[in-house]
Amino acid sequence: MNASTKTLTQNTEGTASQVPLELLDSIEVGIAVLDRNFTVHVWNKFLENHSAKKAQSVIGGSIFSHFSEIDEAWLRTKIDPVFNLKSPVFIIWEQRPFLFKFTCNRPVTCAAEFMYQNVTIFPIVENNGRVERFCMLVYDVTEQALGKLGMEHLNEELKTASRVDGLTGLFNRRYWQERFDEMYKLCVRRGKPSTALMLDIDHFKRINDTYGHQAGDKVIQMLAALIKRCVRETDLAGRYGGEEFAIMLNDSTVEDARAVAERIRQLAQRLTVEHEGESISFTVSLGLAQFSADFKSAMAWLECSDQALYKAKESGRNQYCIYE
Repeated sequence: MNASTKTLTQNTEGTASQVPLELLDSIEVGIAVLDRNFTVHVWNKFLENHSAKKAQSVIGGSIFSHFSEIDEAWLRTKIDPVFNLKSPVFIIWEQRPFLFKFTCNRPVTCAAEFMYQNVTIFPIVENNGRVERFCMLVYDVTEQALGKLGMEHLNEELKTASRVDGLTGLFNRRYWQERFDEMYKLCVRRGKPSTALMLDIDHFKRINDTYGHQAGDKVIQMLAALIKRCVRETDLAGRYGGEEFAIMLNDSTVEDARAVAERIRQLAQRLTVEHEGESISFTVSLGLAQFSADFKSAMAWLECSDQALYKAKESGRNQYCIYE
């Protein structure tokens, strides 16, 4: 029988109905009929067009021999209820983006590499009540998938923007404070040492007045990048305000924190920021306070590191001081 004149036979309540393949070809849904051996019996135009495989080349062969991207063991297990329970099976793109790896042939504005698909698989019940074949419907849900993924990406960007300081890429003050409060409570429960560190740029107003605010912003950015290199992923670094930064050194005694503070101080002292033909040098002062059970709140702890920072400023700047 010629492929163009074949019919799809489906038994419903014992009545056989003949569906011309021409009708199946006019539907914007992929339609395939397979048997228990996963041999293809129907392959409509939608599937031809998106797979670039003609019906006559696919029909009569195993679906797995034509589409290597399909996990055979997984699909056989997935389809078990179709034969054993005469129950339909659904595959949604959130669980598996596609069954057939069809390229996305939508307009050039389409951001997808491949077609996202929802697949419905239902049994074809013969007159004797047995299920020897099943029908597979493949829906193109690329637009819906991209819409949802785009919204999730936007939400993630908004979440990041609400946490991160736009100039430095460090945590902003509000989010840093929230995390610091959580770490304070953890220190109270665990009793392990951690150290809070405050630092700011010495004579920053002089930099702004001499070179301009854009130069000042560049100095802040360079110092932030330096801080990122000096702390661990488990530490918490943020821009606390203006030219002031706050760092929580997790599971670190004040002796451990000394090394970090001195490294930041030395690297900042050696750093030169180029701006509009000018070379700008700067130094930083730092204050350290190790956690103590005597601190009644996170802010009390941070205030102690701020007092140590003030002492470093009063003692001549370009140094660190430890809260006693």
